[in-house]
Amino acid sequence: MSVSGDKIEKSLAVSEVVELVSTLIRFDTSNTGELETTKGERECAQWVADQLHQAGYTTEYVESGAPGRGNVFARLPGADSSRGALMIHGHLDVVPAEASDWSVHPFSGAVRDGYVWGRGAIDMKDMVGMMLAVARQFKIEGTVPPRDLVFAFLADEENGGRWGSQWLAEHRPDLFEGVTEAVGEVGGFSLTVPRRDGGERRLYLVETAEKGLAWMRLRAKARAGHGSFVHEDNAVTILAQAVARLGTHTFPLVISDSVAEFLAAVGEETGIDFDPHGPDIEGQLAKLGTISRIIGATLRDTANPTMLQAGYKANVIPQTAEAVVDCRVLPGRQAAFEREVDELIGPNVEREWITHLDSYETTFDGHLVDAMNDAILAHDPDGRTVPYMLSGGTDAKAFAKLGIRCFGFAPLRLPPDLDFSALFHGVDERVPVDALEFGTRVLEHFLLHS
Repeated sequence: MSVSGDKIEKSLAVSEVVELVSTLIRFDTSNTGELETTKGERECAQWVADQLHQAGYTTEYVESGAPGRGNVFARLPGADSSRGALMIHGHLDVVPAEASDWSVHPFSGAVRDGYVWGRGAIDMKDMVGMMLAVARQFKIEGTVPPRDLVFAFLADEENGGRWGSQWLAEHRPDLFEGVTEAVGEVGGFSLTVPRRDGGERRLYLVETAEKGLAWMRLRAKARAGHGSFVHEDNAVTILAQAVARLGTHTFPLVISDSVAEFLAAVGEETGIDFDPHGPDIEGQLAKLGTISRIIGATLRDTANPTMLQAGYKANVIPQTAEAVVDCRVLPGRQAAFEREVDELIGPNVEREWITHLDSYETTFDGHLVDAMNDAILAHDPDGRTVPYMLSGGTDAKAFAKLGIRCFGFAPLRLPPDLDFSALFHGVDERVPVDALEFGTRVLEHFLLHS
């Protein structure tokens, strides 16, 4: 970016990023969790590959173990081949959207009122667009980064990565050869907090940890019978009682290193004396606004019932009743969590994992963290990077199993009043145009100094 008088000339990447994100959104890549109804990933991945080819890249397109689940990889050689490569990854799939609920069509990619609108605008076609814009600029301009960069565009993240990152890590580890570190989604966005001196501070949250993702099926079995008889042994009743106990249970407070560092940093800025083990930690977090939903969910394990299924006729007591529970488990808590769940559901309910992805945590230090911080400060001198734990999960879970050190860093400078967390999987998902342009500048700076 160059400056002439009051006029700022945008780099190629910044000039392209809004249109790239808008076009990505127009690909309906809705992931229903079922192979038969998930669509659009192949077409979107091939379009991404075309954009990279036009810039001069040689790409590898990989369909995982299911037709249409497209993944694209491109590598840009760096100046120092002895260093480990850095991977920048983003997923192409999105969760479904009901068009009648939206102000704009969710797959329109509309640009209006200073935002790009549509499903995937912040989860995560914003980052995919920034990745693509910067990758194209580097290749077109002949930029040589400090070390090899691997750009990975992936399928199926919204269903746990079974046909994306998880499959690739297991069946195509060669694609990640030499990669030692990686950055992906849900990190690097700004949170504006009140300073103790009366001003404001933008904190940029870098994801250094994720809770484990575990979808659990509960099953109760009993004797089938006529609905008019007295039944002491009813599968529906047994399951309902177990689900109620589990769904209303409060798991113990556990403060991980990432959460402790986040609370300490926010306390320094705001003057709030966070007491992680005090009786009102949730009330203290509420002072941070909507981000408290994410942070509050990282203080303890959660087990939220999401699906119930039983019976086939009103006057028949069914033999089997089933429930699905969305469990999110803190690092180091898996064994204790399972013991607690077993006590709550009791001996007459069976459980099994439908999906089970481990938690992950790394430290907030090292050269890559310094590069993130420098990149943010270069474009927002009043900002501050802080670590945090994500209550959800990302493709980083698969890459961590390969020994890759993972962070969430998809930089966005957000309006203070934007309810960012509510936009994930929400109605009227959108990303500010200014935030996209800011993030592209930061990403470019970061990759040039990583």
